[in-house]
Amino acid sequence: MTGSPRRRAAVLGHPIAHSKSPALHGAAYAALGIDMEYGSFDLTEAQLPAFASRVRSEPGWRGLSVTMPLKAAFVPLVDRLEGLAAELGVLNTVVVEDGQANPVLVGHNTDVAGIVESFRHVGLGRVGHPVVVGAGNTALAAVAALSQLGAEQVGFLVRDAARAGEAAALAERLGLAVSLGPIDGGAARLGAADAVVSTLPPRAADSLAAELAGLPATHDGAPRVLLDVAYDPWPSRLGQAWAERGGVLLHGLEMLVYQAVEQIVLFTGREDAREPRVIDVMCDSVGVPRRTA
Repeated sequence: MTGSPRRRAAVLGHPIAHSKSPALHGAAYAALGIDMEYGSFDLTEAQLPAFASRVRSEPGWRGLSVTMPLKAAFVPLVDRLEGLAAELGVLNTVVVEDGQANPVLVGHNTDVAGIVESFRHVGLGRVGHPVVVGAGNTALAAVAALSQLGAEQVGFLVRDAARAGEAAALAERLGLAVSLGPIDGGAARLGAADAVVSTLPPRAADSLAAELAGLPATHDGAPRVLLDVAYDPWPSRLGQAWAERGGVLLHGLEMLVYQAVEQIVLFTGREDAREPRVIDVMCDSVGVPRRTA
């Protein structure tokens, strides 16, 4: 008699060799005593439909972590979107549910929780003057997170204002006042912000970093926090310039830890994945400071 198939999950993206998700998920499943295989698949958008069909046909699948450039491409392949994924139109998580006849693929977005918890971890539970650098898919999650943190306005620094429409429209739907400005020459706006999420790829913010480094440090005592989602190389030039001016710099891997925690809850139903003991071993697995440190 054959037993039940081993539970499986994986991270999808292109490229994917750099992904820290296998380390994060593996550490959490070991701490929770869960037998779960977690792999990685390098897939382009063109290859994604065939892989989604494979997940539907192979037993054992519990979930998928979805990274760039697949976060929007996977949306039409799921059976439904839930929560913030439906609001944003972008997912980073797919849960495989048992259906009556066939598995059901459900899209979620845990990037928002990753950003919110990263800020809360350093004591910034409410933001007043946030700035988002960039306007792509991660910027959508940043806007939703800043709204949850009490923002009433958000500024965007972008290379092309015409490409910021989706992020700006989301902010307006959430009741946030929106202002747009160019990245070039945007250092003063950045320096006046209390919370910044940089969503640009590595090195893409180097010119902004150089401008920021030329500004005098502020000494008004207000907390200023930058979350830079580009974590390789680390610190980024932008992050280094921010820290040299006395700001708090959040490693992009912190967001990755907290969004992975919510994925694990969705894949396994184990809410104790949110316990500090589990988060600590996840932090250890990728070399970021422990939550309880």
